[in-house]
Amino acid sequence: MTKRKPVVIISRKLPDVVETRMRELFDTRLNESDEPMSQSALIEATKTAEVLVPTVTDKIDKAVIMQAGDQLKLIANFGTGVDNIDVEAASNRGITVTNTPGVLTEDTADMTMALILAVARRVIEGANTIGDENVWKGWSPTWMLGHRIYGKRLGIVGMGRIGQAVARRAKAFGLQIHYHNRKRVHSTIEEELEATYWDSLPQMLARVDVVSVNCPHTPGTYHLLSAGLLKLMKPTAIIVNTARGEIIDENALTRMLEAGELGGVGLDVFEHEPAVNKKLLKNPRAVLLPHMGSATIEGRIDMGEKVIINIKTFTDGHTPPDRVLPSMV
Repeated sequence: MTKRKPVVIISRKLPDVVETRMRELFDTRLNESDEPMSQSALIEATKTAEVLVPTVTDKIDKAVIMQAGDQLKLIANFGTGVDNIDVEAASNRGITVTNTPGVLTEDTADMTMALILAVARRVIEGANTIGDENVWKGWSPTWMLGHRIYGKRLGIVGMGRIGQAVARRAKAFGLQIHYHNRKRVHSTIEEELEATYWDSLPQMLARVDVVSVNCPHTPGTYHLLSAGLLKLMKPTAIIVNTARGEIIDENALTRMLEAGELGGVGLDVFEHEPAVNKKLLKNPRAVLLPHMGSATIEGRIDMGEKVIINIKTFTDGHTPPDRVLPSMV
């Protein structure tokens, strides 16, 4: 007798190879339009699905979870974080939550380095001078001058997998590695990266030339880089954020950039995305990307494979490898 396939609802369009495999394994309902699901649509999905596969843009809060049907037993997030899901509310309803950690490390670290270089060397400004308006009049020894990153100090906020991957790349570019983390990393990692640990985030921020934000968004990291801490930074310093927008006080960051109190910013994430502060949009020293740090086909397929493994393991009666507990958030 063929085992009944669990009903799986996916909130957004995923790579074809992932959707095809999910259709083979599960009773999968796709979102072919790729339009974000409204809260009411998400609630309806939780009343039908045995497994819900949301993405980072889907807010699965307590209001949604409390209206879920008893058949919903797994929320398999297509994303490395779970800040879009009320994990505690899900746990209280007996719903398991999983994510897809580890698969986007290299892609995000690549984009972090790209932003550091783009801001320091004014890459976007330079590219925009070439075109129909013919702003570029030819080479000049004093025009479009940026800053060398070799020999500068990089301060990494959050020395997990992505932070360490950023550090390895930055070290190869000749940057001196400094970091702040909840816990000091193992001495072998510090030795490999020649990294300096700062227990005090304010002290580190005041001393480095480039700051890379690589920590997860949790209640404890909301506005971790507050207006007060941002003020401690050098007026020539660069901030790059490929983690979550909520970690930085975006209004304070924008004001400082306008006032010339920061050298530049490279942001792939925003506090209220997809909305972006209009003053940031107009600032030539802001390099802004539409949350594409992990946007590689390889990364998205790897994420999908993680989701499939978590669902298959769970529906086979075992603990999924990427289960997220309330105590972990």
